[in-house]
Amino acid sequence: MNAAESRTTSADATSFLWKTFAWMAVGLGITGLVAYFIGMSPTAVQYIAMNRGIVIGLMVAQVGLVLAFSFLAHKVNEATAAAMFLGYAFMVGLTFSTLFLAYTAASISQMFLITAGAYGGLAFVGATTKRDLGPVGHFATMGLWGVIIASVVGFFWHSSALQFMISCAGVVVFAGLTAFDTQKLKRMYMERGAAGNLALRGALTLYLDFINLVLFMLRLFGTRRD
Repeated sequence: MNAAESRTTSADATSFLWKTFAWMAVGLGITGLVAYFIGMSPTAVQYIAMNRGIVIGLMVAQVGLVLAFSFLAHKVNEATAAAMFLGYAFMVGLTFSTLFLAYTAASISQMFLITAGAYGGLAFVGATTKRDLGPVGHFATMGLWGVIIASVVGFFWHSSALQFMISCAGVVVFAGLTAFDTQKLKRMYMERGAAGNLALRGALTLYLDFINLVLFMLRLFGTRRD
């Protein structure tokens, strides 16, 4: 590969990442707007939070849609894949609206902005570093399983110390995954191109990294309502 081809490939990869982050931003925008407008309506948010059928239905629907997206996104057209991704973002917004019952609106906004800044830095590292972040991804993936197992234990054994450790670990895990996933997406594009709605599939991955990072940041630093 000559220098001109290398520059073109690098420029194309950068353009691809911008498209991926644009889709992610649209998804986050939908999630944020839905969560905010419902969260600002005490009647609406209480209705969702107090209705177990709605809560369980949203959880099942979200898991089902993510699984469907994972299996079908590379086969369907871009419009269908986009509808699935944005539909998922909408449902997450419904779920996130209940955060306004636990945390102040100012605190949620503050944690969102802080996380966005940190996330941008981590993504930049993942997109530009020449160092292989595979070991970071492996460590973060193992850490994620640890967080999941500890969260299950914490569901039955209520301990503030355990919850604090889970939250700290969660921030580290999703920080690592953000950088790793960004680099992985760039490499996938450079090796195979953007076929199979790779930008949308990548947007979902990065979206999940971001919202989980926000949740763990809220647990650690969020201001709870009295």
